[in-house]
Amino acid sequence: MESTDPVILLVDPADSRNGHAYRTAIHELGFGVVSLSTGPPSALTPPPDGPDGERSLHADGVDDAVRRIRAAGWDLRAVVPSHGATVHLADEIAARLGLPGNDPALGWARRNKGAMRARAVRTGVSVPEFQLVTSLDAVARAARDIGFPVVVKQTMGSGSYGVRVIGDPADLDEAARSLTVDRLDRPLTEWLVERYVRGREYAVNVFSAGGAHRLVDIWEYRQPDDRDYDFPLWDIVQIDGAHPDHVRVECFVKQVLDAFGVRQGPSHIEVKCEGDEVFLIELAPRFSGGPAVPMWTIHSGLRPFHDAVECYLGRRPRMIDGDHGFRAVLGSVVIRNDDGPGTLVAVHGLDALRALPGVADVLVEFRPGDHVPVTHHNMCIPVSASVHGPDRATVLRTMALARQTVRLEIAPGPADRAAVTPGAVAPGAVAPGAVAPGA
Repeated sequence: MESTDPVILLVDPADSRNGHAYRTAIHELGFGVVSLSTGPPSALTPPPDGPDGERSLHADGVDDAVRRIRAAGWDLRAVVPSHGATVHLADEIAARLGLPGNDPALGWARRNKGAMRARAVRTGVSVPEFQLVTSLDAVARAARDIGFPVVVKQTMGSGSYGVRVIGDPADLDEAARSLTVDRLDRPLTEWLVERYVRGREYAVNVFSAGGAHRLVDIWEYRQPDDRDYDFPLWDIVQIDGAHPDHVRVECFVKQVLDAFGVRQGPSHIEVKCEGDEVFLIELAPRFSGGPAVPMWTIHSGLRPFHDAVECYLGRRPRMIDGDHGFRAVLGSVVIRNDDGPGTLVAVHGLDALRALPGVADVLVEFRPGDHVPVTHHNMCIPVSASVHGPDRATVLRTMALARQTVRLEIAPGPADRAAVTPGAVAPGAVAPGAVAPGA
C-alpha cells in the first residue's frame, strides 16, 4: 500500500468478530486499511505494519489518535468502528478529521443507559419511568418509588449482563449480590432502575446514510410463557409488514435515530410495545451481535459490511433505496438453562439438531464437566442455532422441533469427574467461548 493510496481507518478490529469482514469489504471496495487499536497495549496489539502492507497504530484516546493520523499524512476517507464499545471514539475521531459520522456530542447518550434515558426525555422519545441511582440503598428506594415490578440495569452493561427484574421487595435482597460488579468484576457505582414494561419486545436493524434511515428487518423476542423476564432470548423470529406492530415500530425507531444524532452506518435498537405506546429499551449504533448479519449474507441480497462501509464513506448504498431480496424468513432458537445451576454431563441431540432442515450454525457454549449457571445473559447460553424457512410458520415449527431434539443433562452440585471425561466435548460441540445468537 502506497502512502498516497486512499485508506479507511478501522477501529479496534482485533477486538471484534466483525473485524475480518470489515477488512475484506474495505479492500474489495478499493481502499487500504489502517487498523487502530484503542485498548491497552498487549501481545494482541497489531504490529506496526500488518498483512499486505496494512498500517497499524495504537492510540491512547481520541486526541492521540487524531494527532498520529494527521502526522502520518494518509489520504483518509472514512472511520469505521468494528467494536461496539468504541463506536463513540470512532465518531469523535471522524468529526475531528472532518469525515462522515454520527453526532459526537451524543456519543455518550448512545452508550450509557442513564444518559440515553435523559436524552430520550429531552427529545420526546418514550421510555419507561426511571431513576438513575448510585447506591444499592437507592436502588431499593427507586424501586419502591416507581412501583414493582422494575428492571435494574448496569448503565454500561451489554448482553443482558447484570439485568434483573425485581418483582417485589424480597427480590431486592436476592438480586443485590449480582448487582455489585460488572462482567470484569469491577465495582459498580451507578444503576438504572426503570418500570418493567409488559408487552411484545422487538429488535430492529436499520442502516443510515446521510441521515436517511432504511429498515432492514424487525425480530420479535418470543418467550415460553407470560412470566416477567430479564433475559429476552428464547425464540427470535423476523416479522413482516403485515404484523400489527411493524409500522409503528419502524416509525418510532426512525424518530429515535434522529433524536440520537445517528446519520451513518448500521444500528440495532430494542423496543417494547405496551398498549398504544412504543418504548425505547436500548440503542446501539452498530450491527446486531446475534445471527442476523451472517444470515443476511446467505438469505438476502444485502452485503452488510460493504453497505456499512459505503455509509461511513458518506455514500448512499443501493440498499437504502432498493429491495433487500430476502429469500427466507429468519429466526434463532436459544436453548437456555432455566432450571438451576449445575454441572453439564452431556448435551443430547446435537447431531440430530444439525440435521434438521432449516437449522444452521449450531453453537455450544459449555463442555461436559463445566459449571452451567442459570441463563441470565448472552455469555451463558448453552446451545443456540440459526433457523430459516420459507415462511414464519415453518420457522416457528422448526424452532419447536429443535427444542424437542436437544436435551441438556445437568447434574446439581459440583462436577462429578467420574461421570464425564475431563475436557471432553459432546459430539458436534464447539469450544467454549462461541458467540451465541443475540449477543
